[in-house]
Amino acid sequence: MNNKSGVLSGVRVLDLTRVLAGPYCGMMLADFGADVIKIELPGKGDDARANAPQINGESAYFMNLNRNKRGITLNLKSEQGRAIFLEMVRNSDIVLENYRPGVMEKLGLGYEDLRKVNPAIIYGAVSGFGHTGPYAKRAGYDIIGQAMSGLMSTTGWADTPPTRTGTAIADVVGGMSCAIGVLAAYANRLKTGVGDKVDIALVDAMVSSLEIINIIYLNTGRIPTRIGNRYEAIYPYDSFQAQDGYVIIACGNDKLFGLLKQTLKISELEDARFSTNIARVTHHAELKAILERWTGEHPIDQIVELLLAAGIPAAPINTIDRVTKDPHIAVAREMFVDIEHPVAGKITMTGNQVKFSNNKTSIRMPAPTLGQHNHEILKELLNYSDAEIEQLINDGIL
Repeated sequence: MNNKSGVLSGVRVLDLTRVLAGPYCGMMLADFGADVIKIELPGKGDDARANAPQINGESAYFMNLNRNKRGITLNLKSEQGRAIFLEMVRNSDIVLENYRPGVMEKLGLGYEDLRKVNPAIIYGAVSGFGHTGPYAKRAGYDIIGQAMSGLMSTTGWADTPPTRTGTAIADVVGGMSCAIGVLAAYANRLKTGVGDKVDIALVDAMVSSLEIINIIYLNTGRIPTRIGNRYEAIYPYDSFQAQDGYVIIACGNDKLFGLLKQTLKISELEDARFSTNIARVTHHAELKAILERWTGEHPIDQIVELLLAAGIPAAPINTIDRVTKDPHIAVAREMFVDIEHPVAGKITMTGNQVKFSNNKTSIRMPAPTLGQHNHEILKELLNYSDAEIEQLINDGIL
């Protein structure tokens, strides 16, 4: 590997995943410094290579999720391809896959098969419904995870249909959950020497994320529905119409609401209906109308500046162009990073959200072109000669 930096330096990951959830997990491990080897189908590769937007024939979608990885091609349906993969497993720490449950087992490459070769292997599997239970064999996609978890039933406004979030949040949270799981298993392996299988379901990940939505029903019997940008537990914690867009005001407790009253000096805010948080949640509609009469008379940035100066949490609802120009997000926190790709040229991608004090989380190299590191990896890991690798390519194994 051409870079040894990062908190996971020295950890080798075999990444068999495709599209989003699994690749997101692999991307996080790669950003942390692991040597992540992306293994793709010869001649075709990850389905995401065909996803929009395309830059010079290369998918920006794919490039963002597979940066910092080396790439090889390998036909796991062939006996020789499986043998090569098992040899790689001997010299690796983590395997990631997001096939439908049962697929890897049919290939003879499931967790029980791999642990015979390497008892210390950490096996991370992401699927729609997990590897156990009556729905295990169902196909799973992000929108299915959002739908079946209950998330969509609570996303949107009271007079609109159930709504998918603007991003593939089930895939992202599923990928993060897998990263957390395999790192926990790896930490345990350092103590015990024994590996483990990490089984992540997109539906489980989203059910876990619903926090108060679940708690309301489980403890009161009320079924939460769509309430727009309002939060069930506190108020005002919502979006408000301004002159030129929308602003967020987030008074998370009575003290903050007291500061809001002092700042705005609106007599109606002194009403007993708004004296406690519970009362404000009950009378949220009336309170929102009062606040929007004020916010509607002022531009977003003026509102935010005034409230922040008073110690009240507030923010603009940014469009993405504003986010990419924000001096805190884009510059200080390095959440958008330029990198040079051998085919696409200079591209900008999303940075990593995890920051360390003593180590750099960085984007060191672009996503691999299909089979880019076939020679490099097989020579390095398995001592194959150039002639042997070329024969594997000619035979359709690579």
